[in-house]
Formats: sequence, C-alpha cells, structure tokens
Amino acid sequence: MLRMRPAGPEEQTPRHSLHPAGPGPPDPSKALLVLPLLLLLSAGPCAPQLLGIRGDALEKSCLQLPLDCDDIYAQGYQADGVYLIYPSGPSVPVPVFCDMTTEGGKWTVFQKRFNGSVSFFRGWNDYKLGFGRADGEYWLGLQNMHLLTLKQKYELRVDLEDFENNTAFAKYADFSISPNAVSAEEDGYTLYVSGFEDGGAGDSLTYHSGQKFSTFDRDQDLFVQNCAALSSGAFWFRSCHFANLNGFYLGGSHLSYANGINWAQWKGFYYSLKRTEMKIRRA
Repeated sequence: MLRMRPAGPEEQTPRHSLHPAGPGPPDPSKALLVLPLLLLLSAGPCAPQLLGIRGDALEKSCLQLPLDCDDIYAQGYQADGVYLIYPSGPSVPVPVFCDMTTEGGKWTVFQKRFNGSVSFFRGWNDYKLGFGRADGEYWLGLQNMHLLTLKQKYELRVDLEDFENNTAFAKYADFSISPNAVSAEEDGYTLYVSGFEDGGAGDSLTYHSGQKFSTFDRDQDLFVQNCAALSSGAFWFRSCHFANLNGFYLGGSHLSYANGINWAQWKGFYYSLKRTEMKIRRA
C-alpha cells in the first residue's frame, strides 16, 4: 500500500495552470449529438429527446422517462451525444453524455476529461450536485450517481488515454454508491466496486472500494493529512490513492508527486493522463 507524502515547495506548483471552470469545448473525438436542451427543458418532462419525434414514440417516452442511457438506447436513440435522464424524477431532467458505441454502447458517462478546460479541484457541494457541461468536461454529481445505483445494478468502465495516443481500460462487474445508506451524503457517498476485468490499464480502483468521497473541504479519508488537498483533486481516497482521475490536468509527465490525473497501475504517479471517462451500464 502506497502512502502519500506531503508535497514539497517545488511540487506544489503544477507545470501547467488550469483554466477557470466553465463551459468546455465539444469533445473532438466523438460525433456529438448536442440537443437543444433549453428547448427541451421548457417543453416539460415529456419533451422528446429529438426534434421531429413521432407521436406514438413520444407517447411511449412520456410513460417512462429515461433513467439512464440504457433506457435511451432502448427508445431507439443510438448515437453518441447529450441526452436528458431523470434519476430524481420527472421534474428534474439531467443532461448526460451517452456513449452508444463502445462495447455495445448504453454507457452513462459520469466523469469526462480531455483538455483541462474545466477545473476539477472543487469543494464538496460541486461534487455532490455536479459541474461542467455534458458536451464537454463534466462530473455528473454524487447524488445522481447514488440515485442511479440505488435503482439498478451497474457495471463500471474506466477508459484512459495518454498523450502518446495509447489507450487502455479497466472494468468492474459491480459498481454502487452508498447502496444501503439511509442518507447517502451522511454515508459519504461510499464507493463499492468489485469484479475487476483488465483492459490493459491494471486495477487502480479496488484499493478505493469501501471508502467515502473526500474533497479539500470535507476530509473523509484515512490518512493523517487531507488527501484531496495533497492530490489536488477529489476522490474516494484511502491513504491516499492509486487512482486520482479528478486531479490536476498536467499534460503528461510531471515532477510533482501524485497530483495529476493518475492511474498508478498503468502510468504511475508522475504521469497525468490526456483523457478519462468513467461510465456505467446496467449489469
């Protein structure tokens, strides 16, 4: 088990500064289907996912609003892009990116990074509710993730890419967030993963299973110091991490220790990845 050491003065300054949080540019690697969300939101919870939807299909969608990208795929929308899901019920639509092509599709993406345009060094409330835009870099929100896994059983896929265009992934047969808690937030949105399957990335996440989520303003890890502050991110830290996918976007190799977008079993603690996606699909 690797313990974090405090960063020295030199290590506390990342090699590449972050841009202020804000709308990210479209993902260049995917043919995005960006919906006119304002129009859909104003049309009410029974608004069609796409303009020009047939009346019979619209009636069907009104009977069952999509919980996740599995439902959207089943309704006939099978292109990658931004859609609306309803984990909290019909009055709270949530934009989400659906990966409809990878390994059969139906993936609900809850974390996406690819260019450092959005700061992920944020506090508890942002991670609870979500931030960014689904057509760019974003985090879906711990509460939404909890509600999804409370209603269905999910598998997890973590896709990774480095700056040399190498790719790898890790899969976990079971993924949930505080499934048995009376209050998920009081339980710390605890992560549970099991059933690792290697896609070349190695297993950097099982170490974090059973841990509460920590941010710089809510320290719930097991280390004597604040792992989120040390790692310049937020995650299900233990003492501290083998995965730090919400760390600083440092653009590849870096001198600072373990505070980039690290997946230790693939690239170690001194390499910050170019692209990450964390996504779930019904098991």
